[in-house]
Amino acid sequence: MPRAPHRLVAVVCLVPLLLGLLVGCGPHTSTPAGASAAPLPVGASTARLTVGGLARDYRVYRPASLPARTPVVVMLHGGFGSAEEAERYYGWDHQADSGHFVVVYPDGQNHAWNTGGGCCGTPGRQGTDDVAFVSAVVSAVEQRVPVDPRRVYVTGISNGGMMAYRLACDTHLFAAVGADSATLLGACPGPAPLSVLHIHGTADHNIPYQGGQGQGSAHIDGPPVPDVVAQWRATDRCAAPTTTTSGPVTTASAVCPDGRAVTLVTITGAGHQWPGSPDRPLIQRALGLDTPSRALDATSVFWTFFAAHPAP
Repeated sequence: MPRAPHRLVAVVCLVPLLLGLLVGCGPHTSTPAGASAAPLPVGASTARLTVGGLARDYRVYRPASLPARTPVVVMLHGGFGSAEEAERYYGWDHQADSGHFVVVYPDGQNHAWNTGGGCCGTPGRQGTDDVAFVSAVVSAVEQRVPVDPRRVYVTGISNGGMMAYRLACDTHLFAAVGADSATLLGACPGPAPLSVLHIHGTADHNIPYQGGQGQGSAHIDGPPVPDVVAQWRATDRCAAPTTTTSGPVTTASAVCPDGRAVTLVTITGAGHQWPGSPDRPLIQRALGLDTPSRALDATSVFWTFFAAHPAP
């Protein structure tokens, strides 16, 4: 994977300022590393832990009402993004209120994730162990709220979606993975079976639907998206997919043993974006995102899929 051009350094320096001005800093509580056993407060909070010698931050949202054993969704921001940006713009807190689950938003080192294959940014160059970091975050949350281990899920956009796939390859933590505008890079020799939902637009120029090198700053060069999804169908020993089309949305769903499923949702004409999220042109330019598709609400679609597919 080639290193990013010099202008990317300027963008990386500018993005935190833009996000600080446009997103703002709402009230929250900060949980020191030694207080992980304290009950998780209702609403938004922040915490810090040290993994691999690096102090790492993450955000958590706990609804007022939770079941006795609660599901958890890990939401991973894209390249140049942040935990706060992901929480503010992708609608997961609102979904958690109605679905009664906890959402966790880890922060990537220097706004990126090490997903394998040399990607991306500082973590990719330095070999940051982001698998260990996200795993430690899940463990820390489990110490603060009663979690249903059969209903722990991970999703993300772009570099975050790629990180979600890396976690699916390298851990046994998750019942299902949701990837948006993403691909799979690096080796994935023996992944554990799990349910997969992938959402992708055919006009994505950063991570092309048909594979090959993208136009984004990271020049991501991945396999065709249908091939990525087919790989997970093989892992899960799924039946042949059934395909339906409604307007610009084509859904190919495969039923798999033990109640699992692997689904690819293709949106004709959609770019590199999180469908259903608000249009925010300034931040989208800074993050390399396109105008969000209105063909569906990705957050609702991912949660409906997750809720229907706990681990067996």
